[in-house]
Amino acid sequence: MERGISLSKADIVENIFLCFESVNGSCIRSIFPPTIRVLLYLLLGSMSVLTVCGNLLVIIPIIHFKQLHTPTNYLILSLAVSDLLLGVLVMPPSMVYSVDSCWYFGDLYCKIYTSTDVMLSNTSILNLCFISIDRYYAVCRPLLYRSKITVHLVLIMMLVIWTGSVIVVFGIVFLELSIWGMEDFYYNNVACEGECIFFQNKASSTASLALLFYIPGVGMLSIYLKIFLVAQRQARSIQGTTNQNSVGKSQRKATKTLAIIMGVFLSFWTPFFVINIINPFISYSTPPVLFVTFVWIGYCNSAINPMVYAFFYSWFRKAFRMIISGQIFQPDSSEIQLFSE
Repeated sequence: MERGISLSKADIVENIFLCFESVNGSCIRSIFPPTIRVLLYLLLGSMSVLTVCGNLLVIIPIIHFKQLHTPTNYLILSLAVSDLLLGVLVMPPSMVYSVDSCWYFGDLYCKIYTSTDVMLSNTSILNLCFISIDRYYAVCRPLLYRSKITVHLVLIMMLVIWTGSVIVVFGIVFLELSIWGMEDFYYNNVACEGECIFFQNKASSTASLALLFYIPGVGMLSIYLKIFLVAQRQARSIQGTTNQNSVGKSQRKATKTLAIIMGVFLSFWTPFFVINIINPFISYSTPPVLFVTFVWIGYCNSAINPMVYAFFYSWFRKAFRMIISGQIFQPDSSEIQLFSE
C-alpha cells in the first residue's frame, strides 16, 4: 500500500541516516530506539503469525469436511485465502519496511510486493461483495437460492475475482499506469533508493478507490440493510414448521456473521482509504508514519476475521477441536457432521 513521500535531498540534515550510505539518491532512514524496534517486530510479527494460523483454521475445515462444501463457505474460503496470503506474502516484508523505513529487497520484488498487497485487498472486497449477494438470495429470495447460487457459479465467481484482480493490478503497477502524467514529479521528488510505494496520481487514486472501495462498500451496506429489513419481517410472520423456523434462523445467523465480517473490513480499512484519496490533493504531504499506521490497522482485519468465525460458528469451534486433537486425520473424518442440518 502507498506510504507518504520521503523527504528530498535538500531536506537532509546532520544526524539523519540514509538507507544506503554509499548510494546517491538514497532515502532517509528513520531510526527507532532498540527497545521500540524489538517491540514493533514482536507486535507486527505476532500479527502475521496470528493471521496465517487463524486463516488456516478456516481453510482446512472448509476443504476437508464435505458438509462445509456449500456456495457460501466457498466464498468464505476465498476470503480466508486472501487473508492467509496477506499474512504470508505481504506482512513480513511490510514489517521490515515499516520498522526500518527502508526497502532492502530490490525494485522487482517491490513491484511484486505492492501488486500483491493491492491485489489481495481488491480480492477481499470483491469476495465480500459476492458474499452479500449470496446472503441476499439466501434470506430475501430463499426459493430461488438453490437454483441461482450454485457451487458452479461460485467457483466461476472466484476465478473471475482472482484472475481479474491479478491482471488489472499487476498490469497497473508494472506498466506504471498509476503515475501516468506525473512521471517527472514522481522521479524528481518521490523516488529514491530504499523506497517502495504504490504512488497514485489524482485520477488513478480517485477512480480506483471509488470503484474498488467506496461504491462496493455503499452497495454492500445497502444490501445488508435490505436483508435486515426482510429478515425482521420474516421473523414476525413465520408460521411454518419447526424445521422451517430452524432453517430461517440458521440463514439469518449466517447472514449476521457475514455482515459483521463486512463491517469489520470496512471499519478497519476506511481510515487508510480516506487518507489515500486525500493525499494527492494535499501535495502528498501525509506523514509516512500515519500511512504505515493505517495500513497495519487494515492488516488487522485479516487476523480478526477467524475470531469472528470462532465466536459465531459452532462448526468452526468443533473443527478446531478436531484439528488440535488429531481427529481430522482419522479415516472418514471428512464425513463427520459438524452441525445439524
